[in-house]
Amino acid sequence: MKVLNIGSMNLDHVYNVDHIVQPGETQATDGMNIFLGGKGMNQSIALAKAGADVYHGGMIGEDGQLFLDACKEYGVNSDYIRQIEGKTGHAIIQIDKSAQNCILLYGGTNECLTEEYVDEVLEGFEAGDMLLLQNEVNRLSYIVDKAYEKGMQIALNPSPFNDRLKEVDMSKISLFLMNEVEGGQITGLTEPEDIIAKVVELYPNAKIVLTLGKDGAIYAEGDLRIHQPIFQVEAVDTTAAGDTFTGYFLAGLIEGMKIAEILKMSAKASSIAVTRKGAVPSIPYRNEVMEAMK
Repeated sequence: MKVLNIGSMNLDHVYNVDHIVQPGETQATDGMNIFLGGKGMNQSIALAKAGADVYHGGMIGEDGQLFLDACKEYGVNSDYIRQIEGKTGHAIIQIDKSAQNCILLYGGTNECLTEEYVDEVLEGFEAGDMLLLQNEVNRLSYIVDKAYEKGMQIALNPSPFNDRLKEVDMSKISLFLMNEVEGGQITGLTEPEDIIAKVVELYPNAKIVLTLGKDGAIYAEGDLRIHQPIFQVEAVDTTAAGDTFTGYFLAGLIEGMKIAEILKMSAKASSIAVTRKGAVPSIPYRNEVMEAMK
């Protein structure tokens, strides 16, 4: 099985602040770093570091060579990445002293996908292969429709949640990977069990992973529920925690691991990621995670 991730690539401008800035407030920062990021690239590198064979698709601008270099460094196949005129997407990220973050996102070339490009990329994949998507690129509903026609398994991280997701036929999604905020936005509910029950009701053929921050994560499939608590650590940057979890979960799923084991591995990987700064640099390799689980 091959894994294709048509996803965003962003240059993350990360500012360390005392607290998340308020309307009308000017605040000096304690530091600034630029990291490779974007939910798409984060998740592809998490998949690769977890041992999966992953292909990344998407658009970068004239300033995007760093992403091709990173793919080569981390073992992500970049054959489907296209470099075009314009600026690569970027994010402005505030991280406060308790490691919480606030993100302002500019789409850039992530918003330049065409139907012709999508068709060209999907030509290299077949029924049974896995497609991973987030909501940081355009043409999302078209990508889902075409991948579904081919019989691909479609995993969706519905983030960021906005009206564009309403155009997507969610009944075609095989696996939802989302946090409790996104789950609440999809269902209009707040309690984790209520969110899961509603998603199961709406999309009975889909598997669901709901991450709950300090309360861990829950896997749901029909009547099955499996809860995974977090591993307690001192967090310094939570930016890529969810993306790390997603990459490791899918890697374990592809390998045929038991769900409980996949959840434990994914939670451990995320716990390591939040102890490090940045998005891509914070994601641990599989051998680190396995060693930490002993």
